Amino acid sequence: MSVNVGDVAPAFSTQDQDGNAVELADFAGKRVVLWFYPKADTPGCTREGCNYRDLAERYAERGTQILGVSYDSPAENKKFHEKYRFSYPLLSDADQAIAKAYGAYVAGQPYPNRNTYVIAGDGKVESVHEGINPKTHPRALLDSLGE
Repeated sequence: MSVNVGDVAPAFSTQDQDGNAVELADFAGKRVVLWFYPKADTPGCTREGCNYRDLAERYAERGTQILGVSYDSPAENKKFHEKYRFSYPLLSDADQAIAKAYGAYVAGQPYPNRNTYVIAGDGKVESVHEGINPKTHPRALLDSLGE
């Protein structure tokens, strides 16, 4: 399954890096950037995560919440989160349910695709970005969101 622009974003419930329950519904009324990354503390994921971290305040000024998602456990995400001092939650998708619902899952692949989904405050998918460049995507996405 995959989502398209205009679809209602699939609901999810999971744990963040601290083991706290997180649901998409927690962010109702806010724009959400849901970025899937293959593996915590690997070069591309670190670069992308740090770029989002460095731009997090600018995203917040635009009413946008950043959420990172990987198949990593909450404990693995916690180490990654603390090492790079991310200011946004990293979500565990160990059962791959979120990736499957959004279309970032590929059968037989041990990691999700590097996809990003922007969800509008009304819960509908605003944009879908597949096969992104971790070096440039966070900035390009921010620029595309407007002021």
